[in-house]
Amino acid sequence: MNEQIRQLAPTALWNHFADLNAVPRPSKKEERVIDFVKKFGEVLGLETKVDEAGNVIIRKPASKGMEDRETIVLQSHLDMVHQKNSDTTFDFNTQGIEMYVDGDWVKAKGTTLGADNGIGVAAIMALLSSTDIAHPPLEALFTIDEETGMTGALELKGGLLTGKMLLNLDTEEDTELTIGCAGGIDATATGNYQQVNAPVGEAFELSVTGLTGGHSGGDIHLGRGNANKLMNRVLLELTGKYDIRITDINGGSLRNAIPRESFATIAVEDKHVAAVKETVAQFAEILRKEFKTTDPNLLLSLNGTVMPTQVMDKEFQQKLLRVIYACPNGIYRMSPDIQGLVQSSNNLARVLVEDGSYSIQCLTRSSVETEKDDLRMAITSAFELMEANVTTGGAYPGWQPNPNATIVKLMSDTYKEMFGEPAHVNAVHAGLECGILGRNYPEMEMISFGPNIYGAHSPDERCQISSVQKFWKYLLEVVNRIPVKK
Repeated sequence: MNEQIRQLAPTALWNHFADLNAVPRPSKKEERVIDFVKKFGEVLGLETKVDEAGNVIIRKPASKGMEDRETIVLQSHLDMVHQKNSDTTFDFNTQGIEMYVDGDWVKAKGTTLGADNGIGVAAIMALLSSTDIAHPPLEALFTIDEETGMTGALELKGGLLTGKMLLNLDTEEDTELTIGCAGGIDATATGNYQQVNAPVGEAFELSVTGLTGGHSGGDIHLGRGNANKLMNRVLLELTGKYDIRITDINGGSLRNAIPRESFATIAVEDKHVAAVKETVAQFAEILRKEFKTTDPNLLLSLNGTVMPTQVMDKEFQQKLLRVIYACPNGIYRMSPDIQGLVQSSNNLARVLVEDGSYSIQCLTRSSVETEKDDLRMAITSAFELMEANVTTGGAYPGWQPNPNATIVKLMSDTYKEMFGEPAHVNAVHAGLECGILGRNYPEMEMISFGPNIYGAHSPDERCQISSVQKFWKYLLEVVNRIPVKK
């Protein structure tokens, strides 16, 4: 199937993308892809360096006649989000992504595609390997671990880069030029609980599946269902009416992905079995109606399973459900200054409760640092009411827009000239590495752009072929127009 991809235009970019997607590259396990990119630079005979964090830097001298131009930094991240459908058998640690062409789209079979940010990486590789594209001096920066902590950007030292303009190729709408983004912080609540003997009765697996999911920053404003929240809502409804007991809950996966699935095992006394089945069926219809637009494939189901020997202590069970119910999720505040921009949000990303211990994970985002701290405190306070141990980490700053930067004007003018309409110059709620990189390179102008990539961070991720062609044409023209050094 990947041979279809190699026939697409521009062939250099798509071939590099196919090569990249053959290399497993989960966040925090990027050793193989670091080695892949390092060897790529060395085979080309270009100056190649891997820094202490694992970021790869490759330098390419200017093409003839462009030696006097400003050096530009081309930046993308090497890692990808690993998500798959529950019925898909796939090992991200050993397998390459299985891609196919569907009309004007490139998709993956039941998994994330890795176009975020693999298309950006492939575009940079195509520029580095080209022999006939005019370009100024290039510094390619391939960062690691963008998706689960941005540690590559955080640990990149000052002085390694000489360029004064940075093109980040990690935006997912081809009409947008991004010049600002939100910061983020992780919050994790953990603890232990008592287990007691399961009651006499029947056991069931309660499942919430089929949700759309998506990027917990870029898609948070779309009102899509959060599987952890919906599962908790159903469980609290059931425990309020019947004496059901919960054995375990397993929902969501990654902090930066809106949870698409959640599963719980419950024990039900015989006298309540029929009523529980009827309540779940009623709730399935309620949720189907509420989320018919955003999550048309939502499925709430109840299936028999093996009766467990242990269940949660009843007092803990009620505390847990009420605290999760109280935990903020989704939009916290819209920007009062920029129309349509989410200012602060939280993603209740992961709920794992089993065998006497629990872990609940959130990712909080905001373009206002003080508001990010306020939301973090709201989450912390909720979980501390059940005496959870709440820790925070992985904090990264936002990126403050500079609409007057030279690179912004150059790219805006070029876009309008090429495509006959103005680009949408904006800030986004998703996290980008530019704000972090700017701490050690405060004089560097930065901008982010890219092709249409929809459904990022979910198995519905897809990349538009015609948009990649537009993006590539635009990138080459921008590179050609980089100004002479001052």
